Amino acid sequence: MRLLLVEDDPDLSRQMKTVLEGDGYAVDVSADGEDGHFLGETESYDAIVLDLGLPIMDGISVLTKWRQAEISTPVLILTARDGWSEKVAGLDAGADDYVTKPFKTEEVLARVRALIRRAAGQASPELNCGLVTLNTNTSKVSVDGMPVRLTAQEYKLLAYLMHHPEKIISRTELTEHIYDQDFDRDSNTIEVFVTRVRKKLGVNIINTVRGLGYQLVNASEQNSK
Repeated sequence: MRLLLVEDDPDLSRQMKTVLEGDGYAVDVSADGEDGHFLGETESYDAIVLDLGLPIMDGISVLTKWRQAEISTPVLILTARDGWSEKVAGLDAGADDYVTKPFKTEEVLARVRALIRRAAGQASPELNCGLVTLNTNTSKVSVDGMPVRLTAQEYKLLAYLMHHPEKIISRTELTEHIYDQDFDRDSNTIEVFVTRVRKKLGVNIINTVRGLGYQLVNASEQNSK
């Protein structure tokens, strides 16, 4: 899963980037509204964390422009403690949720996870496909109750597929959602990750759709690899 963090406070930005990456996200960072608006409009993200008090272009303006451009990426806004009017303005502009400063990073993580689940039509933090379970709260994967250890990139790939069951996901889309902007992206490595995940799970829930990409299906319905 890939996030955009738009925050002008360098210390808070570094702290949040570290925490979010520690929770398994690929994170792009922007320090002003103009650059943040550009990234949110041109890159693919699963969720955006947006501070409202930004230089060059304020957060409300950024969010308003995204929604006017029909960008539906879930947005979590960061507001000042006494900024009730900002909360209202942010929600009216199209924000999906908000966190009040100062905040606990655990709350931001929980709200981001919830936003991504809701956007994917998933209500529970436990995502299931056949015998495979992925817990978005703990970042743990199990098969028939037995834990499976995945690398960070393998987990990101499986998590993205499990958030979008039955949908055919291209290699390009997977690449865009498991790497941050600065990573040297190579879609050919997706094949390697898929092969590793299949081997570690021991059940093939990832179907290769020739010429199109990959699709998560129940192992019992699998017709081809």
